[in-house]
Amino acid sequence: MSDTEASKRALRRDILAVRNGLTADDVEAAAARLARRALELPGIAQARTVAAYVSVGQEPGTRPLLDALRARGVRVLLPVLLPDNDLDWGDYEGADTLVRARRGLWEPGGPPRGREAVTAADVVLLPGLAVDARGMRLGRGGGSYDRVLERLDAAGAEPLLAVLLYDTETLGEVPAEAHDRPVHAVVTPSGTRGF
Repeated sequence: MSDTEASKRALRRDILAVRNGLTADDVEAAAARLARRALELPGIAQARTVAAYVSVGQEPGTRPLLDALRARGVRVLLPVLLPDNDLDWGDYEGADTLVRARRGLWEPGGPPRGREAVTAADVVLLPGLAVDARGMRLGRGGGSYDRVLERLDAAGAEPLLAVLLYDTETLGEVPAEAHDRPVHAVVTPSGTRGF
């Protein structure tokens, strides 16, 4: 294991320990503020299609944002985790249409739209654990979103890439490797920031 990989692993452990200390009330209150802030971001406010995800556990909550986007008439694509950790996509048709999937995830219950569906998105909201001043995002380490970013590059798609985090997860520097790509913005419960 390289020094960078070891640094990423240690940082993930520290951030997850803080998140695990959050109560359900903390997560719910932050999710409402996060949705308001996200909708203020010009790229999201003007989007016709947003690729997002359904938060689980103590992740920054996405459900209020998903419902607000749908209420505005925005097409919302949600990931479907494939056995190889790549992502297919399906349409979000409301919370009551979500189905429980592997690893405790929630996925759209309708037909999959294919791995390439994400290339039609105006905005891609990425999960993460931290972001730094350069826009470098620390993910969970599974590589699913690295593949999404590669797919977007290969298709020549240039959506706004934004990560949803808690306020304490915007750091001075995040360990990065050659394959890591920066995001364009971070949304936290207290505001947004572009890179």
